[in-house]
Amino acid sequence: MSVNCSMAARTQSLHNVFVYGSLLADEVVQVLLKRVPPSSPAMLPDHCRFRIKGRVYPAILPVENNKVTGRVLLGISGPELDILDEFEDVEYTRNDVEVFLTDSSQKLQAHAYVWSNLKDPNLYGDWDFEEWKQAHMNDFVKMTDGFMQELKLPESKPRVQTYESFFDQGDDKQLA
Repeated sequence: MSVNCSMAARTQSLHNVFVYGSLLADEVVQVLLKRVPPSSPAMLPDHCRFRIKGRVYPAILPVENNKVTGRVLLGISGPELDILDEFEDVEYTRNDVEVFLTDSSQKLQAHAYVWSNLKDPNLYGDWDFEEWKQAHMNDFVKMTDGFMQELKLPESKPRVQTYESFFDQGDDKQLA
């Protein structure tokens, strides 16, 4: 029995992922990864978090002299990173960044999902996690569960399509 060495190495290496939006909620992370990994509060310099017109989740873009607060998920496995890549879909690009842990000021290398369209006219204002928790978290957790069920299918829909079909189910929900 031969083992693909690059696959074995990928499975064994662990990653840190800076999160700043819906993945700040343990409930969403639990549905995606089937666990809540250890995390630490963190700050990403030279980036800004925005609302997205027609979406309940945020985007970040590089913006000098700004910072985004969030947390770093620690010890993410290769297969878990693949799930996060699928979840973030084509709207985001996974970038390597340097974050500062806010409880120790320690620098840490991490991945962050940055909005792919740098000139998107639909980005505006600042996204608020507490507001999102109150208004959208329960539905977002249900949508995420639907995404994970869909991911098991041979020809699964991308997350954006799952999101759009879930949030367009006739409830006429007001999206921030």
